[in-house]
Amino acid sequence: MPAAKQRRLWRKKYEVPGYIAESLRMLRPPEDIPVSEWAERYRLLDSKSSAMPGPWKNRKTPYLKDIMDELSNYETREIIFCKPTQCGGTEALLNMLGYGIAQDPAPMMLVYPTDDLARSVSKNRLQPMIDNCPALKRLYHETESELLEMQFDGMYLNLVGSNSPADLASKAVKYLFLDEVDKFPGASKKESDPISLARERTKTFATAKIYMTSTPTIKTGHIWKALEDADVEKHFFVPCPHCGEYIELKFKQLHWPEKADDLTISERADQAAYVCQECGCVITDAYKDGMLQAGEWRIVRESASVHKTVGYWLNTLYSPFVRFSDIALAFMRSKDDPEALQNFVNSWLAEPWEDERLNVSAESVLAQQTGTPAMVVPDWAKLITAGVDVQETSFYWSVRAWGDYMTSQNIAHGQALSWDDIALIMNTPFQNTRGDQFLVALCLVDSGYQADSTYAFCVDNQDWAMAAKGASNPMASHFRISKIDKVDSRAYGLPLAIVDGEKYKDMIAARVKKSPGSTGAWMVYQGCDEEYANQVTAEHKVNVKTGGRIVQRWKTRRSHIDNHYLDCEVYAMAAADIRGVRYLHLEAERPPEPTPKREPSTPEENWIGTHDNWI
Repeated sequence: MPAAKQRRLWRKKYEVPGYIAESLRMLRPPEDIPVSEWAERYRLLDSKSSAMPGPWKNRKTPYLKDIMDELSNYETREIIFCKPTQCGGTEALLNMLGYGIAQDPAPMMLVYPTDDLARSVSKNRLQPMIDNCPALKRLYHETESELLEMQFDGMYLNLVGSNSPADLASKAVKYLFLDEVDKFPGASKKESDPISLARERTKTFATAKIYMTSTPTIKTGHIWKALEDADVEKHFFVPCPHCGEYIELKFKQLHWPEKADDLTISERADQAAYVCQECGCVITDAYKDGMLQAGEWRIVRESASVHKTVGYWLNTLYSPFVRFSDIALAFMRSKDDPEALQNFVNSWLAEPWEDERLNVSAESVLAQQTGTPAMVVPDWAKLITAGVDVQETSFYWSVRAWGDYMTSQNIAHGQALSWDDIALIMNTPFQNTRGDQFLVALCLVDSGYQADSTYAFCVDNQDWAMAAKGASNPMASHFRISKIDKVDSRAYGLPLAIVDGEKYKDMIAARVKKSPGSTGAWMVYQGCDEEYANQVTAEHKVNVKTGGRIVQRWKTRRSHIDNHYLDCEVYAMAAADIRGVRYLHLEAERPPEPTPKREPSTPEENWIGTHDNWI
């Protein structure tokens, strides 16, 4: 009897009922394979969500293989992938997610920047992946599922927007996937940041896994900070096709013809090629595929012997979907536009953006120290002003001396505990080396936090104190003087300074870069403390989207960082502006008033003068 017929008879004789077959399937142990192999066996990309539909092939993006397989590493708890666009990072996330559903069913959470994006991914990415993968489809309970909560055999997948703190804190999960984390909001006064809230959900699982990926934005963004804090950081190295040395692809090694009148930027970009940093040979796109296949992840930084958090970093030069000429063209088109250049640095180079033209560091502030000690007014100064930042339990204050062309120096700063302390400080005479005395000409006091008490203080000290608050929108001028309109306040009708802090922060950042002692420099006294320098530089200028357009705004470098002294200096500068600091140099340049000439008297006047009793 033919073997095939024997097998058919055997199956018919020993046919297993459906419920028993299903029970046996449930008891079958998971396949002992890594994520990358599972993806090649079961993942099918469709034309709706992928430019290259068909079975998943690790060969196309070999740099993703190790990242995906790290999920199976028992010691690894967190995987960080700092990436450019167009490199397949989100597909790697979906492969890990599918592997977990099929191989290790346990509660999962997938977090996106917004609820709307989570719904879109569920409908346009997850549903097609499940429908095209029999290994997942048979586990999926479609009738019990919703867009943001999908049910599977023995588990659920919860999709959440980072803008919904209540959802982030609602369920315990073993697998946590976070996509595009640099678009997540920061912490608020009432809630921790979304990533911290989501991490809390994994505490009950000793073997929990967290995968975090994003294109970076700024150095203090979520993904770059996570990469810096990882126990180990890995970069992808590929062999040069000419010398065989393993190199890391870097943008500075990409070369194209210099600007020429007879070539357009597109024609110049078409000639872009990579120059090996080891041998100097030219590498074209034709070599890239072979280089990627032989590439390997190498450790570039290690801070712990046990790698619980593993960070991966990659730029667009490795992408098989992007040519070297595309990268060169994108750079040439963006290099003269700060907004476009930031997008290039973030999305193509996978590096954080920081506009060095305005942003300053604590070290640069401390480098502005002069030879004048604290509490002493420089001899060139003509005016001193102050700023006070009001907090819940204390007050931060700063006093600054001003000279011609807005040359300035901080002469004192500190933290006070009461309004009486502020009044005492502001009424203290300061002296220069010649013994000339100076009193604070004007002190602006922040009224944004404790308006009533600030207004009352300014009523009692209105000869030198003025309430102030930051402008809610950009203004045409640096400041304007309004009036306090609180009818039931003693301060009703008193002046209120509205200050455009963005403009004054620009001025401070620009003047810090002037050499100490030079005209217009922004300086600090000898022995200035580091805490002051850190607070003055607690913000940096970044691009933000508002009203459908990109604008630059000053933002704190990270959550919960103190910037009180920066606010004080903004108010001190605005106070100097109100007192006419920009015109101090005109006093020295104004010529002396001429002595009025006495007109010669007429004979008639002389006669009347000598005969005034003639009548």
